[in-house]
Amino acid sequence: MKILVINGPNLNLLGKRENDIYGNFTLAELEQELINTFPQEEFEFYQSNVEGELINAIQAFKGDAMVINAGGYTHTSVAIADALRAVAKPYIEVHISNVYAREDYRHTSMMAAGAKGVIAGFGKNSYLFAVRHLVG
Repeated sequence: MKILVINGPNLNLLGKRENDIYGNFTLAELEQELINTFPQEEFEFYQSNVEGELINAIQAFKGDAMVINAGGYTHTSVAIADALRAVAKPYIEVHISNVYAREDYRHTSMMAAGAKGVIAGFGKNSYLFAVRHLVG
């Protein structure tokens, strides 16, 4: 299975920002753990701080399924939610932190309604659980 793992704004700063919320692992370490844990799967990784670039990556993807952590765009981007619906590929929304235990504005997701599921609060394991579900 070919899986696109999309990371939105500020996730390039993993390991450097708010370690008490996001942990001390880097995005590169997370990506390598996915590759090591699921060697039979083909991964494509994409990170951007720019909404339109995330939409372009979603639209250009030719694989089977997606895991998306849209960061702050989760709560604001109708455009990313529309792109996910338009390509009609299964996706799972993930979050490193438990967004429902944080500020109220983080409790709303623009893309959750179209997702196969939402996994939040398990650190990097949120990504591992999502991929396990997609391939299982």
